[in-house]
Amino acid sequence: MAGTWGRLNIAALVLGFAFLYLPIVLLVIYSFNESRLVTVWAGFSTKWYVALLSNQGLMDAAWVTARVAFLSATVATVLGTMAAVSLTRYTRFRGRVLFSGMVFAPLVMPEVITGLSLLLLFVAINFDRGFATVTIAHITFSMCFVAVVVQSRLMSFDEALEEAALDLGATPVGAFFQVTLPVILPAVVSGWMLAFTLSLDDLVIASFTSGPGATTLPMKIYSQVRLGVTPEINAICTILIGVVTVGVIAASLITKTRDVQRRRDEQLAERI
Repeated sequence: MAGTWGRLNIAALVLGFAFLYLPIVLLVIYSFNESRLVTVWAGFSTKWYVALLSNQGLMDAAWVTARVAFLSATVATVLGTMAAVSLTRYTRFRGRVLFSGMVFAPLVMPEVITGLSLLLLFVAINFDRGFATVTIAHITFSMCFVAVVVQSRLMSFDEALEEAALDLGATPVGAFFQVTLPVILPAVVSGWMLAFTLSLDDLVIASFTSGPGATTLPMKIYSQVRLGVTPEINAICTILIGVVTVGVIAASLITKTRDVQRRRDEQLAERI
């Protein structure tokens, strides 16, 4: 009986991963297809990647997406880290419950509601939609993800390290940047990568808050796919998959390296 359940679990796992990743593998394979028909294999070719460089619409959208993702992820990481520190270190202050709810509300809020509410806000204050509004919107919904990641790391942080730095004459700000930040840096980097990936992937919120000259790559891909999938779409999606994959691997290696170094430092401190 146990063997049967084991085989069923393995089969379910294989089917689940196949359902998730087989379409991505097919997309990558057909991005190297010689034929313009994306469902008919006619041989290996990289000409669609060369043609992609001359597709000005996709290139402009990719540049806008990269700038929005980098800027919004950076600002969201700073604000999310500050929010996580506030919620972890200052457990008692007036309005903490309201503040916590406002920080984490975008986690459970439907993207349509978030996008529509931001659109109404920008219209109400007569703020022209464009690159700035898309960036602000992405900061708004990605900051909470950074706060969750950093807060989980701060919960296990030994505050005695900060207290020791304060006893040695460091200021609270200096203790944070010299002691706390290096320890929680892997979580901060992971939060930045998560915010960057979420910004690259966003379609709904950007559709509500974008304006002239601020068409993101997901919006451009969606508008073109409605008319039919082209090999250039497969190529740009493959590049996006590669960027995200490299980023995830890099973040994992950084986190692993920091953890190994931290264990070595702890073992050395115990021996001393």
